[in-house]
Amino acid sequence: MSKRFDTKAVHFQQDDGEKNKSKTKPIYQTSSFAFQDLQDMESYFTGEKEHLYTRYSNPNTDDLGFGVAQLEGAPAGIATSSGMSAILAGILAAASPGDHIIVPLDLYGGTYQLFQQELQEWGFEVSVADFRDPQNIEKAIQPKTRLIYAEAVTNPLLRQENIQALNDIALRHHLTLIIDNTFPTPYFLQPYAMGADLVIHSATKYIGGHSDVSAGVLTGSEELISRAKKRVINIGANLSPFEAWLACRGLKTLSVRMAKQAENAAVLARWFKDNTEAATVYYPKDLSEKGNGAMISIDLGTKYDPALFFESLGWIKIVATLAGVETTVSYPLNTSHRTVPEEVRQQLGITAGTVRISVGIEDAEDIITQFSAALQHAKK
Repeated sequence: MSKRFDTKAVHFQQDDGEKNKSKTKPIYQTSSFAFQDLQDMESYFTGEKEHLYTRYSNPNTDDLGFGVAQLEGAPAGIATSSGMSAILAGILAAASPGDHIIVPLDLYGGTYQLFQQELQEWGFEVSVADFRDPQNIEKAIQPKTRLIYAEAVTNPLLRQENIQALNDIALRHHLTLIIDNTFPTPYFLQPYAMGADLVIHSATKYIGGHSDVSAGVLTGSEELISRAKKRVINIGANLSPFEAWLACRGLKTLSVRMAKQAENAAVLARWFKDNTEAATVYYPKDLSEKGNGAMISIDLGTKYDPALFFESLGWIKIVATLAGVETTVSYPLNTSHRTVPEEVRQQLGITAGTVRISVGIEDAEDIITQFSAALQHAKK
């Protein structure tokens, strides 16, 4: 019987075949799996047994990859040690040194560093284009181009990527399309169904959902995930069983968390627009029928002092990450985009007044009250 999204999010873990059935999946906190004899060990290599060594696979990490893939509508998935390692595994599965990759100007700072430093040192060629106009992507294509990489919703200014346009370009030029779907999550958006070849999540964020795990997930076709899995094994980018178990536990509540957080975010974004003198309020529009996600960014402009604003946030925590059940704020200039060249930040519109807000599940009126107090204290 086919399952709808909310049911899949709860019932994705695979039967481990144990005689004693636990309501929740046990944590297979082991580095290796035992065998009765040499013939029994050989059964792993012939495909009769699933697990040999946790760097290769583990029931908990397999569940996480499988669960997210199910929600994305993708045939396969693999869990990794972080969102960054998931990105790297995807790139190495789809391209090789010497190949050319096209990326958008408005990348997350950590991803920007990966493309601009590490990958180029390893022999990949990378071009940056302004994806707001798809023609810029067409102009950047070279004979050696193999891959287009983008974020479904950008960090921190929340531009919605035109995935359909990217898919059309990728199909026309026989390129692989990789989409980072961390901000929307599969609850709001499913890029694989829209044509992406690989979809990435920093499961540290909404998949885990409780700010207590670092993990990544890569989903896509059987062929590409098989290639990515080999890379993950060989570079040791596997996820630990306990962190996989935590992320699986978080995945089960993805629907209810995202619904509440998106509801709160919509209320807060409207309040910022109607009741403050913030220069700009960044919030996705028409992302999906379920809502527009749980992220808001604002530019405090010249009316407020950023330092006073941040020191007046009370119970709202200042962090370098996002997506927990608590409302938090981040300062992109000093964290996620600290290493991005100043001229690039200026071109994107990331200023000294840019504030990224991850909206939690608290009472919306309490969130508004706290931000109102901080803005009043910071007003010049």
